[in-house]
Amino acid sequence: MKTILNNIIINKLNWISNYKKKIPLNFLKLNIKKSKRFFYKSLKKNYTVFILECKKASPSKGIIRENFNISKIVSIYKKYANVISVITDEKYFCGNFKFLLEASKNTNLPILCKDFIIDEYQIYLARYYKADAILLMLSILNNKQYRKLELIAKKLNMGILTEILTENDLKRAINLKAKIIGINNRNLNNLNIDLERTKKLSIKIPKNIIIISESGINNNIQIRKISKYVNGFLIGSTLMSEKDLNFSVCKLLLGENKICGLTCRKDIKIVYKNGIIYGGLIFIKNSIRKINVKKAFNIISNIHLKYIGVFKNKNIKNIIKISEYLQLYAIQLHGDENQNYINILRKLLPKKIQIWKALKIFKKIPKRKFKYVEKYIFDNKNGGTGKKFNWNLIKKEFNLNNVILAGGINIKNCIEAINLGVIGLDFNSSIEIKPGFKNKKILNSLFNILRNY
Repeated sequence: MKTILNNIIINKLNWISNYKKKIPLNFLKLNIKKSKRFFYKSLKKNYTVFILECKKASPSKGIIRENFNISKIVSIYKKYANVISVITDEKYFCGNFKFLLEASKNTNLPILCKDFIIDEYQIYLARYYKADAILLMLSILNNKQYRKLELIAKKLNMGILTEILTENDLKRAINLKAKIIGINNRNLNNLNIDLERTKKLSIKIPKNIIIISESGINNNIQIRKISKYVNGFLIGSTLMSEKDLNFSVCKLLLGENKICGLTCRKDIKIVYKNGIIYGGLIFIKNSIRKINVKKAFNIISNIHLKYIGVFKNKNIKNIIKISEYLQLYAIQLHGDENQNYINILRKLLPKKIQIWKALKIFKKIPKRKFKYVEKYIFDNKNGGTGKKFNWNLIKKEFNLNNVILAGGINIKNCIEAINLGVIGLDFNSSIEIKPGFKNKKILNSLFNILRNY
């Protein structure tokens, strides 16, 4: 019985044969230079590294990104990635070797050619189109084939990501002295995902080898858990499936973090620059960080955070009016709003605007039982005091994938906070120079702190 992988390899042999007629091997050899970008150095860091992938389609999902613009994708990826991967397989992934050149032109980062490489021709072609590294899959290569392809890559100063699926692959990779091992969590025969594979195999890999986890990673909680076992991740499908690519990269790498109580445009620019995705605008009458609608409109214009309007027991018609005028991403309810209130709000609110609810934490965690509420903010019972509640209460909770943690979050405790398993953090008074005005130095340090795992 033929598997998907078998079909891909059969197609690849035909593709290579046809392409050699279009661009002969001798022509490639005469028209390429060695790579000057350092793949291994880019991935040898004391923090978690990321290979972010340009991927238009896949056999399991079909077309993932309709509007596939390599230049635009790379312009975002290069702010966060250590290496950029480009899939070049044409039939099954809608790739193209020309994508490598386009990616290379738009960044100084190393470019990884990700394909089913079985012939030296593919390596020369990849380098001709400015790739700096290649993927070699032990599931489709024997040791002799690997050695032959490895020598060519070394000659061209290209790096190698050696991909494994099984424990036998792992033993071979170690014997072949692979510098970087990629553990693919996807079964290439049936396309199923098993994240446990990374954990099981990684503990058997010598510490001098860089370990990359590939496939199936779709949120920051997973990344933080698995980062204990690996040096980095290769991620493509999760990012490519999102319309707002910058939002999805920040969400994945840093978490769904929010700066609340924004009152000036200068702060908003810094917040956006540092990978925070949500900006909180407070419309609560007695808040020292309250803002009026006109000022809010002026300070958020053309700065593409996802804006959250914070309200407390406010007239629903006023909320609708403000949310539509400012094109808010979500309404955060901070008062005593009950299910009936939320039902009416949901009925009148545009569908694209989410409803969030703050839960006041004292001696126990209230149940997350509201219908139509997409995210919950766990906050100190008094809210806005800059004091945290007893975080030990959270450790008893399961499935925190709709919870953002607030209350006393600062640069000293934010790593402890995010490691509780929540999807993001809500910063406010602890990062201010005075109410409503954020500390630029702290904002600029947040990216590196949240990224340090």
